Amino acid sequence: MPELKKYQMFIDGQWVDSDTKKTFETLNPENNKPWAVVPEASASDVDRAVKAAQKAFEGEWPKLLPKQRANYLKAIANELRANAEMLGKIETIDTGKLFRETKTQANYIAEYYEYFAGLADKVEGTVLPIDKPNMQVITTREPIGVIAAIIPWNSQMLLTAVKLAPALAMGNTVVIKSSELAPATMFEFAKLIEKTGIPKGVVNILTGYGDPCGK
Repeated sequence: MPELKKYQMFIDGQWVDSDTKKTFETLNPENNKPWAVVPEASASDVDRAVKAAQKAFEGEWPKLLPKQRANYLKAIANELRANAEMLGKIETIDTGKLFRETKTQANYIAEYYEYFAGLADKVEGTVLPIDKPNMQVITTREPIGVIAAIIPWNSQMLLTAVKLAPALAMGNTVVIKSSELAPATMFEFAKLIEKTGIPKGVVNILTGYGDPCGK
């Protein structure tokens, strides 16, 4: 029996196991046999990720110029294109999706990150009409903090992009819970995020069951 591939969670810019050291196997749906082992996150692992994201939010990330955040999003897009076939192979093994689809999907998913990179410096407030004299009312847009993103199994790269890209563009930090049914692609994606040099704690990726991890 071939040795199973081993993954770790990405929390606060580091690769870590669950604090309980629990793991579970992810199955290849082609033959229903295990091919990789991933950590089983506990509630305390989720807390650790949230605290890391909060610390990052209180740090430099939301204070960066929009153009600087946009550059990180563009870097993610570049990594996706450079590694499209690798990501496709992993997703096919883990989900059973056809390789002729998965091997190129990272190329168009990269466009989501480029799109929101382009929006990062175009976030504007508004001036609101009001029926009182000598008063001006304006709205401003600000990042709100730590965002939790729970990703389904069936198209993890795409369904992550539509959550992660706008959150990062605005200056939020993110904790992603990958599906326990097919988590491997997200850990490969985390390796690409790490290569961009994004500040630690801005993006955290873990996996575990709905209770307690998702809960």
